[in-house]
Amino acid sequence: MDIFTLTAFTVAYAIAVLVPGPGVAAVVARALGGGFKGAFPMVLGILAGDLVYFFFAVFGLAAIATLFGPVFTIVRWAGAAYLLYIAYKFWTARPGSEQMKPRNEDPWKTFLAGFSLTMGNPKTIVFYLAILPTVVPLGEMNPLAFAELTAIVMVVLLIIGCGYAWLASAARDMFRSEKALGRLNKTAGAMMAGAAGLVVMQH
Repeated sequence: MDIFTLTAFTVAYAIAVLVPGPGVAAVVARALGGGFKGAFPMVLGILAGDLVYFFFAVFGLAAIATLFGPVFTIVRWAGAAYLLYIAYKFWTARPGSEQMKPRNEDPWKTFLAGFSLTMGNPKTIVFYLAILPTVVPLGEMNPLAFAELTAIVMVVLLIIGCGYAWLASAARDMFRSEKALGRLNKTAGAMMAGAAGLVVMQH
């Protein structure tokens, strides 16, 4: 791909990722609750889901994804249920030396929560269907161009996702008293519950 096309795609994709949505809310809530380390697996899960939809769009499989709508609905509700579970853990956690970190934190489950959050969001595939034909000449797609676009998706999402997680984690580290940690715990729980609600409301 020429540099103009790659730049246009990078800018459009970065704007889409920067705009707060269920993914951003979930990552921020996870970072508030468990620090950067606790949120990173969720960023990776969101990236994995984004890459799946990106592959669908590039290879013309969007129609197939649409046919499997019921499956994605189940995934969406399952992801929302897990986010609500995390919200409950944060809301009821007792602040202290554990620094709001939920017990039995499982990075793999956090990764799957991020993955299901993205897979259950139809706006992701709509974005790719809208933006790819606009800024990328799909007729010129070849292995090198595909690799370039994939690299852009990975780098941009990781930078922005980790940026949100780091900022939230830094804000969390500013509060050390039990009272402040308790409030952050409940804030994290409320944001995670809000992310679950946004996931369910996606059409």
